[in-house]
Amino acid sequence: MFDSNGRSIPSFDVAVIGAGVVGCAIARALSHFRLDIALVEASNDVGTGTSKANSAILHSGFDAPPRSLESKLVSRGHRMLTDYAAAVDIPLQRVGATLVAWPSDDSASLDRIQSRAVENGYRSVERLTAEQVYTREPRLATGAVNGLAIPDESIVCPFTTPLALASEAVANGVTLLLDSPLRSAQRADGRWELDLGRAQISARWVVNAAGLHGDSVARLFDSSSPEIRPRRGQFVIFDKTAGDLVNTIVLGVPTPLSKGVLLAPTVFGNLLLGPTAEDVETKDATETTESGISRLLDQGRALVPDLAGVEVTSTYAGLRAVPDTGDYHIDVDQASGYGCAIGIRSTGLSAAMAIAEHLVNLLSDDGLSLESKAPRDRVSMAYIGEAKLRPHRDEASIAKDPDAGRVICFCELTTLAELERSATSPIPPTSIDGVWRRTRATGGRCQGFYCRAHVVEWLATKSGQTANALLKAGAE
Repeated sequence: MFDSNGRSIPSFDVAVIGAGVVGCAIARALSHFRLDIALVEASNDVGTGTSKANSAILHSGFDAPPRSLESKLVSRGHRMLTDYAAAVDIPLQRVGATLVAWPSDDSASLDRIQSRAVENGYRSVERLTAEQVYTREPRLATGAVNGLAIPDESIVCPFTTPLALASEAVANGVTLLLDSPLRSAQRADGRWELDLGRAQISARWVVNAAGLHGDSVARLFDSSSPEIRPRRGQFVIFDKTAGDLVNTIVLGVPTPLSKGVLLAPTVFGNLLLGPTAEDVETKDATETTESGISRLLDQGRALVPDLAGVEVTSTYAGLRAVPDTGDYHIDVDQASGYGCAIGIRSTGLSAAMAIAEHLVNLLSDDGLSLESKAPRDRVSMAYIGEAKLRPHRDEASIAKDPDAGRVICFCELTTLAELERSATSPIPPTSIDGVWRRTRATGGRCQGFYCRAHVVEWLATKSGQTANALLKAGAE
C-alpha cells in the first residue's frame, strides 16, 4: 500500500490505538501470536493518561456491579496481574482493605456490600466489630461502628504495570509508535489507512483502546459507542513519615457516585488520600483545585487525626472514563475490521490483562487467525518499590557497579545505576516525567528541586534533546 506521494505505507495485521494500561495489555496479548502489531499512542510515552493518575489499587472485584462484564474481568484480572507482577517485578503488596462504617452510614450498608461480594464470587469478606477495626487500624479517629475486612485488595505500581506490558510487547516484535495522534481513518480494500500526523500506516484490524477519547476515536470508524464522560479524581500524597499511619487500604462506605475517599499506603512508602469525584466538562481538566484538595485534607484528618502534623509531598488529578452505559464496552466487528475496549472506568488497572484476554478471544471468534509463536524470555522490570532491596542498600550491587551507590535523587534514593538501566530498557524515557515513572527520581518531597538539573543533564546526553527542550516540555 502506498501514500499519495507513492511511498510505501507500513502495514500491520492489527493497530491498537492507545497505550494506556489496557492498550498495552492488548498489545502484549496479541504479541504472542504470528501477527504484525502496531501500538499507537498520541503522547511521548506509554501510560501517561488515566493509567498514571489513579489510586494505584489492585481491586479484587468484591464491590463491582454484579453480573456485569466489569465484575467478571476485574475478578479475573486481579488474579492475572497478581501472578504477572511476581514474574516480572512489578511492585505489588497484598495489604488488604478495611472498610469502615461510621454512625452516619446506613446500618444496612455492610450487609449489602457483603451480599454483593458473594454475588460476585468473592467470599473472603469478613465482618469486623469496632474493636477489630481498631485492632487493624489503631490510628483511626474514634467513633467507628463496625466494618469489613477485604483481604485480597492490594497496592500496585501504576507506572511499572503498563511499562512492563508494553516492554514485553515490544520485545515480542510489536512496533510502538509514540507521538502519533490518530487524525483520520479511511477504509480501502479491506484495510484501514490511518493518518498519525507524521506518519501513515495501514492495518487489517484496528482496536480502539483510547480511554477517555474512546468515543471520539470510535466516530472515526463510524462505530457506535457509549458516550464517555470525564470524572476527575484529585489525590493527595503525604510524606513518607505518614506511611505507617495505616496498615491497610482504608475505605469508606461507597456512594452512588463513587467508591468514596480512601487512605492507602503506596508501594513507594508514602500515604495516598483520595479521590474526589467531580464530573467535568472537558477531557483535559487534570488540574487540582484549592477546594478539592482542602476538602480531601479535611476528610483525611477527620479519618486519621495524626495526619494534621504530616507534610504533603504532592497533589495530582486524574480523569476516569465513565460510560453512559455503566459497564465496559468491549466488542468486535469482523465486517469492518474494528474492535474496541472502552468505557473501562477506574478499574482498568485491575482488569487490564483480563480485558486483553477477553478481546483476543472475541477477535479469534470473529475471524482473526491466531497462530501461536515461540515465547520469548519475559521482561524483568527495575523494581522501584520499597518491599525489596533497592541498589543503594545492596552492597553486592554496589561492589559490582559503583553507580549503584551513587545517589542522584536523595528524596527517593534513586541511583545513577537505576537511571542507566532505564536508558537501556525496551522503552527508554524521553522526558523528565518518563524518568520519574521508571526510577522515582524527581518525585520525592522536594519534587526535583535538588535533583532535576542532574536528571535533565543525564537525560539530554541519552536522548539527544537539549536541556532547555526537556525543561520546557516538563513545564507544559
